[in-house]
Amino acid sequence: MGGGGVARPSPAPWVGGSEEKETERQGPAHVTERHGNGNTAQELCELHSKHPVVCCHSAGGRASPAVPPRYDQMRWKRQMRSDHLKRSMETLHSSDYSEVLPDSFPSAAAEPLPEFQLEPEDTFIVKNRPVQLQCRAAPATQIYFKCNGEWVNQNDHVTRESLDQITGLVVREVDISVSRTQVEELFGLEDYWCQCVAWSSAGTTKSRRAYVRIAYLRKNFEQEPLGREVRLDQEVLLQCRPPEGIPPAEVDWLKNEDTIESSMDSNFLMTIDHNLIIKQARLSDTANYTCVARNVVAKRRSSTATLIVYVSGGWSSWTEWSECNARCGRGWQRRTRSCTNPAPLNGGAFCEGAPFQRVTCTTLCPVDGGWTEWSKWSACGTECTHWRSRECQAPTPRNGGRHCSGGLMESKNCTEGLCTRNKKVSIEHASHPLDPGASVAVYAGLVGALLLCVVLVLCVGVLAYRRSCRHLHGDITDSSSALTAAFHPGNYKPPRQDNPHLLHASAPPRPDRHGRLPPRAPLRSAAGLKIKVYNSSTLSSLELPTGRGSVDGEILSLRTVGSGPRNTHSHTLPREPGSCASATLGCLGGRLTIPNTDVSLLVPPGAIPQGKFYEMYLIVNKWEKTTLPSEGGQTVLSPVVSCGPSGMLLGRPVVLTLPHCAQLDTPDWTLTLKTQTHQGGWEEVLTVGEESLSSPCFLQLEEQSCHVLMEQLGTYSLVGQSAPPHPACKRLQLALFAPRAPCLSLDYSLRIYCAQDTPHALKEVLELERSLGGVLLEDPKLLLFKDSYHNLRLSIHDIPHSHWRSKLLAKYQEIPFYHIWSGSQRPLHCTFSLERSSMAVSQLTCKICVRQVEGEGQIFQLHTDIQETLPPHSPHPSGGTCVPSSQVGPYAFRLPGSIRMKICASLDAPSARGCDWRLLAQSLGFDRYLNYFATKPSPTGVLLDLWEACHQGDADLVSLATALEEMGKSEVLVVMTTDGDC
Repeated sequence: MGGGGVARPSPAPWVGGSEEKETERQGPAHVTERHGNGNTAQELCELHSKHPVVCCHSAGGRASPAVPPRYDQMRWKRQMRSDHLKRSMETLHSSDYSEVLPDSFPSAAAEPLPEFQLEPEDTFIVKNRPVQLQCRAAPATQIYFKCNGEWVNQNDHVTRESLDQITGLVVREVDISVSRTQVEELFGLEDYWCQCVAWSSAGTTKSRRAYVRIAYLRKNFEQEPLGREVRLDQEVLLQCRPPEGIPPAEVDWLKNEDTIESSMDSNFLMTIDHNLIIKQARLSDTANYTCVARNVVAKRRSSTATLIVYVSGGWSSWTEWSECNARCGRGWQRRTRSCTNPAPLNGGAFCEGAPFQRVTCTTLCPVDGGWTEWSKWSACGTECTHWRSRECQAPTPRNGGRHCSGGLMESKNCTEGLCTRNKKVSIEHASHPLDPGASVAVYAGLVGALLLCVVLVLCVGVLAYRRSCRHLHGDITDSSSALTAAFHPGNYKPPRQDNPHLLHASAPPRPDRHGRLPPRAPLRSAAGLKIKVYNSSTLSSLELPTGRGSVDGEILSLRTVGSGPRNTHSHTLPREPGSCASATLGCLGGRLTIPNTDVSLLVPPGAIPQGKFYEMYLIVNKWEKTTLPSEGGQTVLSPVVSCGPSGMLLGRPVVLTLPHCAQLDTPDWTLTLKTQTHQGGWEEVLTVGEESLSSPCFLQLEEQSCHVLMEQLGTYSLVGQSAPPHPACKRLQLALFAPRAPCLSLDYSLRIYCAQDTPHALKEVLELERSLGGVLLEDPKLLLFKDSYHNLRLSIHDIPHSHWRSKLLAKYQEIPFYHIWSGSQRPLHCTFSLERSSMAVSQLTCKICVRQVEGEGQIFQLHTDIQETLPPHSPHPSGGTCVPSSQVGPYAFRLPGSIRMKICASLDAPSARGCDWRLLAQSLGFDRYLNYFATKPSPTGVLLDLWEACHQGDADLVSLATALEEMGKSEVLVVMTTDGDC
């Protein structure tokens, strides 16, 4: 490049020679140019400013025209000729030709900046295959790639040029190829990148950076799933950490070589860190599980993890006792059960205990009857005959033995032929008729003999019958020993004969003002009195004939005497305190109440027949010991309650009170009362609102309880179902528990229970937590749970993460809708496991949110010191009176017997003005189905019994007196004022 000549740009500044390499490092157009007229490249740029492709820069006295690399010589010559022509025209303009030439020449319109239509994308080099980077821009005079800050050789570019038919702009597209060697030659922390630069007359535009990485996938998994054996319905976590790779591997899970789709099976959950969670293990989930990782390079399989879901065995119900194997004498009875409920599967544990039980039994041997010796002959009578007799008592037939065959008496002629008849006559067979010519004396003798024979036969028959009955089902025992050893004595004082208002012949004593009963009087002498014990399939009875030397009345007890067949579904009084109540009730009635459960049984006066006493019981069945009555879309709304004895006959309905958790604000319920059959199944008794004359019960529904008038005792429960088209709501209680003792480890747990809003359900939860060492933190919160098929979601928030960490894998926990709605699994709860950073951390503050998905919710605000012993917290009120479990006799009722009789006498008879028991039912709110009360001998008495049950806690007579006052029954009010406790 000489100083006086013109330096022509090289057509390919990066091709050949050291100078070209130096130019490549400086840029695609760093060329110093000088022309023959002494102008520098800067001057040429100014001279040729109409060619915006040439950009001049002066650096240190050296001009650097930014000439595009592909600016060839022909184009340069055309430009030089154009410049020379321009200077000639300027010279002519200054001369005489100025009048001919125009003042200015037309100029081309300015081009916009290049705009990229296609930019290079990030890509990966797989094995040794190079990748292609591509970009496209318009308008573009030139496009070149720059990789890692250096220009790519133009020979490595593949350029395509086209014309946009719409805008008329030049569109250029460039491709380059990047090999694995080029990427590996780059040292440093930065990844290999390339960028497009496009030129136009307006300037340059740069594209985004596209990164080129070498793809790989390691062979070994960082963590592989491990096989496990889990029980049915247990939550399972299979962990998988895929091999390191670029790009990061995607993970799939295979179940027996089939891909698991969590969207198709909601029981599977895949976490963001590629773990597989099986929410509730099913038998069908027993399979081989494989973790598969893949990216663009390869596909890796983990080792196979075998998951076995086992089922531990459970015993079936006991069969009935077999017959005694000995027909006579001592033997044994046997009953069996099988480990099939459920049967153990996949290595599950077999049932513990014996599959059979055996007890001894004694079968009384049958004894055939035998005749005694004949008695002496009687004196010869006027009929010329004498008699003798014998008895079937040597031995007496018993235990099913055969009776003696033959006659009890025989006769013969005692005159040795002097009389007309000389034959033996047997009482067992009919005598031959006498001859028509027999004398009157013979007839009279025969008639007398027959009468004597009949008397003797009756006496012997009665004696034999009494002896056989003694051995039929039990032995004759003395009354005093039987009463003191096996039954509750009827230690009741005789009634006062001067009180005309007593309804019954006997009544138990009232307690004194301190609530104590007077001492029991000793039994009157009953010497010589025998008690016959009869066995039955339903109950055993002791019959005490009423008399001067016996106790008052007749006692019937549930305690079985003898070895009769057992009923598999019959209830025995449980030993667990707080779940049952029992008492011996007579004709004066009483009340059984289970404390803190709102379950009670009212036995009104007259329900038990006069002179009989029943040992009655009331049981709240544990949920794990009974089958539930819900089926389909039904839900259990009350505890399952048994009252008995189931075989007793009632003279009038009793009232069973059950708490329920149905939200009755809107009529969205179809409520059904169900009873359990002897086979263990459930059947409907009545549906509220669909009663008929054949309905055996009446159900009075209140906001939190229901009262059932019934005449057949048994096992009952209230179930409900949504009435289309609106969904029903049931009330739930949410209770938060924490460990009571100070925390001595880094782990800390909080448990939230979801129970039905009944006192009995909360009582079960409190008893369970008491055994686990937990304490209730605050009063339970109410939640309305809707029949919407949405789960209950529990989550924890606002944990101080600097000191505490939640061990929960997911963001929340859920209790399935069906588990809550059906009531088949109780008590339901979720546990939040937390971990503190050090033993010095003692304060815990957080929020726990419980809500139904797309429904209502509650929030617990927790602030506690885990190093302190938490005080016990009880949701039951501490004050108030303690309700006894049983009340016997008149003091169990708020309404005195005399007032009851007068109210019934005044209202039972129908009134033309309607001022009778029907108006009383309307005033008390018991008029939903009046036909039930109309079928009773005393409708008013049944209404008063129902009033007693509905006002157990607040049974003042004001409400009843108000109803009577509105009816205009002033005469009854006078009686209540004088005789009652108003």
